[in-house]
Amino acid sequence: MGMHYIRRVMSPDELKENYALPKEHVELKKAKDAEIHDVLTGASDKFLVIIGPCSADNEDSVCDYISRLAKVQEKVAEKIIIIPRIYTNKPRTTGEGYKGIVHQPDPEKEPDISEGIIAMRKMHLRAISESHIFAADEMLYPENWPYVEDILSYVAVGARSVEDQQHRIVISGFDTPCGMKNPTSGDFSVMLNSCKAGQASHTFLYRSYEVKTDGNPLAHTILRGAVNKHGQSIANYHYEDLIRLYNMYQEYELKNPAVIIDTNHSNSNKQYGEQPRIVEEILHSKNISAELNKLVKGVMVESYIVEGRHNIGQHIYGQSITDPCIGWETTEKLIYRIADTLR
Repeated sequence: MGMHYIRRVMSPDELKENYALPKEHVELKKAKDAEIHDVLTGASDKFLVIIGPCSADNEDSVCDYISRLAKVQEKVAEKIIIIPRIYTNKPRTTGEGYKGIVHQPDPEKEPDISEGIIAMRKMHLRAISESHIFAADEMLYPENWPYVEDILSYVAVGARSVEDQQHRIVISGFDTPCGMKNPTSGDFSVMLNSCKAGQASHTFLYRSYEVKTDGNPLAHTILRGAVNKHGQSIANYHYEDLIRLYNMYQEYELKNPAVIIDTNHSNSNKQYGEQPRIVEEILHSKNISAELNKLVKGVMVESYIVEGRHNIGQHIYGQSITDPCIGWETTEKLIYRIADTLR
C-alpha cells in the first residue's frame, strides 16, 4: 500500500477549543471583516494592501513584522486597509523544499503536521493579540479550511490550484473574501470561471459530510503574471491588461467585480525589488481611469523585516527562507506612498 497512516491529528473542533479566539477578538474581527467586505462590494473606496513574507516560518519575527504593520495602519487608516500575509502553506512546483509551518513547524526538522496545525494557529492568535489585525493565507489544501475559518480575513487560491474543481467548490462555502489567481498560462477566462464557480451554490462531499454551499459573492480575481511556453515571465498588471479584465468582467456578469494585483511572481519576473515600481504603475492606471478605479481594489506585496532571502539553517531574523522579499524600510515607505497617491 502506497499511503501510510502515521497518526490521527487533532480535529478542527478540538484545535479551536484548545486554542480559541478570545471573544473580544471575535467581535473585533467582525468589524474588520465588514470593512474589507465594503471595499470589495464598492461601498468603501479604501484600498487593500495584502502584504507580508512569502512564507511564515518563524512566530517571533512574523509577529514582530505584523506589529510594525499595525503601527503603520493607524497612520493610513483613512485610505488603506492592511491585511498581513501569514502564509502557512507553501506551494512547491516540484513538491520539494519547505512546504510551510503546517508541514514543518521547525524548518530544520522532519515534517510534523500534528504539531504544525498547532503552531499555525498559535502564531495567528498571537499576531491578532499583539496587532488587532487579521491575516490572509493561501488556501493550498481545501481540507484545512476548518482549522482557520474563524481567524482569517482573506484567502487566495494560487495559480496552480485555480483550475482545480475542489478548490472552486469549497471556496463557494467560505464567508471570507477569496482571490482567484490567474493560472501560470495567463488565461483570464480560467480565473473568471473559478470566480463564477466560487460564487455559485454546490453540493459535494467534504470531510466525510455531504454539504451544500451558499456561494461566495466575494470571490474575485488576482493578477500575478504568466509564463509563456519558453518559461519567460509575462506581466499582466499594465493598463491594457486591466482594461481587458474589466471588459471580460462585464461579459461574465459576476457579483462584485474586483481585482487584486500581485506585484511579485511573474509580474516582477521574480525581481522582488521591482514591486514598489509596479505598485506606482498600478496606482497610475487606477487614477486615470474611472473603470479601473472601481475595479482595482488592492495590491499584494511580498515583504519582510530584512530584504532578500536565505537558506534554511542560516538563521537570519526576519528574512525569508523561500522567495526573496523587500525589507521593512522599503515596505514602510511604500505604504505611505500608496496612501499619498490614492485619490
